[in-house]
Amino acid sequence: VQLQASGGGLVQAGDSLRLSCAADRPIYNRYATAWFRQAPGKEREFVASISGSGYSISYQDSLKGRFTVSRDSAKNTVYLQMNNLKPEDTATYYCAVDIGTSQPQYVYWGQGTQVTVSS
Repeated sequence: VQLQASGGGLVQAGDSLRLSCAADRPIYNRYATAWFRQAPGKEREFVASISGSGYSISYQDSLKGRFTVSRDSAKNTVYLQMNNLKPEDTATYYCAVDIGTSQPQYVYWGQGTQVTVSS
């Protein structure tokens, strides 16, 4: 499985971006997909996830209300809508597919897309 992340860029604080994670085959309706991010010098952190059914969605608490994860199964694509961006959102964003059952097991990763938010 190959995941292609895109949509990053350089924006100003308060702007919005929508990231996309396109899979090369229908996988999102079977497995959960998550977004992570990693800023320079920091650990990778969880951003959001959406279950295979699409009914279970989770967010990092601090991002609730600004970020929205969704998917289009027909396009094999998961999205991350990011609104009111802040400089601290600057990071490389990755999508990943979780094939785990009892515990997360992220085996498929996108290549990352850079988001830079200027103040």
